Amino acid sequence: MEIINLADGLGGAGTVVEAMEIMLIAVVSPVIRCEWQLENWQVALVTTMVFFGYMVFSIVFGLLADRYGRWKILLISFLWGAYFSLLTSFSPSYIWFVFLRTMVGCGVSGHAQGLIIKTEFLPTKYRGYMLPLSQVFWLAGSLLIIGLASVVIPTIGWRWLIRIASIPGIILIMAFKFIPESARFNVSTGNTQAAMTTLESIAKMNSSAMPEGKLVEPILEKRGRFADLLDAKYLRTTLQIWVIWLGISFAYYGVILASAELLERDLVCGSQPELESEVVVTLGDTEGSQSPCHCHMFAPSDYRTMIISTIGEIALNPLNILGINFLGRRLSLSITMGCTALFFLLLNICTSSAGLVGFLFMLRALVAANFNTIYIYTAEVYPTTMRALGMGTSGSLCRIGAMVAPFISQVLMSASILGALCLFSSVCVVCAISAFTLPIETKGRALQQIK
Repeated sequence: MEIINLADGLGGAGTVVEAMEIMLIAVVSPVIRCEWQLENWQVALVTTMVFFGYMVFSIVFGLLADRYGRWKILLISFLWGAYFSLLTSFSPSYIWFVFLRTMVGCGVSGHAQGLIIKTEFLPTKYRGYMLPLSQVFWLAGSLLIIGLASVVIPTIGWRWLIRIASIPGIILIMAFKFIPESARFNVSTGNTQAAMTTLESIAKMNSSAMPEGKLVEPILEKRGRFADLLDAKYLRTTLQIWVIWLGISFAYYGVILASAELLERDLVCGSQPELESEVVVTLGDTEGSQSPCHCHMFAPSDYRTMIISTIGEIALNPLNILGINFLGRRLSLSITMGCTALFFLLLNICTSSAGLVGFLFMLRALVAANFNTIYIYTAEVYPTTMRALGMGTSGSLCRIGAMVAPFISQVLMSASILGALCLFSSVCVVCAISAFTLPIETKGRALQQIK
């Protein structure tokens, strides 16, 4: 159990770093909108480009991880992400900011290898319990960046917020020597000696004796091939998983960005932003340098609302764990996706600030539960030879939803709240149906080594 705790702790720290990097855009959007006089589509483009980088490199890192190992790719991704995140704080212009955040997205995409390492170490009976608990680490990262933003941005500015947010990733890189390579991966490549060394250290850590015998497994030369995902055995599963990942990501980041937009621009009860909310920003003393720009910064109450709604991400964790382990992955996911669709529509109801916070709280709880379940299902349904690629391609398709979400939450919502919410709800309904009809149930199923 100690190795599980170690893998969970270090993997969890990686999740904290990833959450901080992803959530950072939501809290700095009002500041860069004002500083660089950005239009709605320009603010949305920042998030879209981050996920474009994530989308492209999810596939690349997935292919490389199945061929060269999870540990190496995980280390490269953390080095890459920390380096470009730190550089972002020195961005001289909007174009540089977009480029550097795109590079951060490329690096962060490799963090999924930490989940794969943990999945491949966990026994079947623990996966349905331990993996959903990882959501606590995402929550910690989200709360940390919101809390830091509420203190740092009004005092020393957004650039220092990014520099401070880079510190956890840099510290974690120093702890990589404690993260072992997946024993399953080593066995699949014929490196049984390395796998035995890892298992012996685990046995020593657990004060247990290694069972007698030796590891015997055929060496698999064909690993990490995209064609395997579309093999007849996995074709339907793969296509439906891609649809679900895309929709869940669309809903998840839609909720995050929509809540920030509702707070920043006061778009409640279908109202349009007041003209008075626009201010004139003056750049220098040159005539004609004045330009209308929406410069409504987050107030302390806005940060509190974001914190409360973010805490909702673990509100349904106990029920989510029970559903995953007793109802199964497919039925549990279809139920939470259906409820997500319902709460998107409820968000359009005119209500008090407390009511709005309540709806956002439940939405964050539901979209987090969706992510928990699909992460577990995807890691379990594919064999070791293509697990990283399966996660990588799913993560890549998932970022298409994340790339589209900003334009719905930050552009369409300004024109029609009901239209944006109906679109989010419709996508969730499609995902609920897709989840219910998945051909393979992985509850209680051992991880497959070969296809």
